[in-house]
Amino acid sequence: MGGDARPAASALVLDEPRRLSTRRFPLPDIGEDDGLVRVEACGLCGTDHEQYTGVLPLGRPFVPGHETVGIIEAIGPVASQRWGVDVGDRVAVEVFQSCRTCDPCRTGEYRRCAAHGLGDMYGFIPVDKAPGLWGGYATHQYLSPDSLVLPVPAGMDPVIATLFNPLGAGIRWGVTVPGTSAGDVVAVLGCGIRGLAAAVAAKQAGAAFVMVTGSGPRDTERLATAARFGADLIVDVAVEDPVRALRSVTGGGADVVVDVTAKAPAAFAQAVALARTGGTLVVAGTRGRADTPGFNPDHVVYKELRIQGTLGVDTAAYRSALDLLASAQYPWEDIPRRVVGLDGLESLLGDLSGEGGGEAPMHGVLVP
Repeated sequence: MGGDARPAASALVLDEPRRLSTRRFPLPDIGEDDGLVRVEACGLCGTDHEQYTGVLPLGRPFVPGHETVGIIEAIGPVASQRWGVDVGDRVAVEVFQSCRTCDPCRTGEYRRCAAHGLGDMYGFIPVDKAPGLWGGYATHQYLSPDSLVLPVPAGMDPVIATLFNPLGAGIRWGVTVPGTSAGDVVAVLGCGIRGLAAAVAAKQAGAAFVMVTGSGPRDTERLATAARFGADLIVDVAVEDPVRALRSVTGGGADVVVDVTAKAPAAFAQAVALARTGGTLVVAGTRGRADTPGFNPDHVVYKELRIQGTLGVDTAAYRSALDLLASAQYPWEDIPRRVVGLDGLESLLGDLSGEGGGEAPMHGVLVP
């Protein structure tokens, strides 16, 4: 018989901006120290539609998707011992890889791994690097020896489990990095899934008051969701001054401001204005441009603000996120969500980027 009879995976490859093609990849042979996961669900975020539209440079064709949850289908004994999982276990796959030996990895800063770093993350690696299955837009994803894999609590819906990534971000950005503690006033700028997650994380840390902002009709439902999840104040900055709104209720500024907005240059100036004297500003969203309308650097001096940029999440935050999801304290299943298969993904990416004709959900998920 002709042809290759080996089992194969289906995957969507981003060949160029706004062009996904379906390809078949032979399933790799698994050795002592690697594995293979059957993808059950892959969450989407702003990075996905920035890849799709070309805002982020493409380079060579690759399989996107970096919020993967799935079932271990094959695994080597060394990898199984290191990750604490076996065939049949449901896992979440971190976006970063870690060599475990360089200085950043040994100190827990594996986002800066000398061997991998930002250029070698899941959902970004070209398909011409074997075995090609380096992203979650596929039926299967390869687990290299340097992968970071987390067990998912038993019985958790894989679609809900994909929230391990944004909720982990909310925990790290909204609590760990700024040191949010009991009694703090927290302002979260941006009401997407990561803004919601940051608000929830702040509440879990004991924040006395949490404000969440959005902008315009697109954010109406998202702000309402933030209120249902415990936000004490929601503000549409298109119609209301968030600084005045916060002061009218709390009598002052925020101890912690978390800016997760994207492509919103004016939000940085709002964040500085919202912070109290001696407060902390965490910047997690990117502007996409250099100008910052309304920002006066002198206010940073006068207020003695601490400004901290943050990128990515770590294992500790992901574990806390999975524990919080398993606790069922919040109605994560009720947030505005759209779940699609491989054939519906392009339409969803268009809506998430604002280029499609449909409404962008708060949480987009691929179920291949």
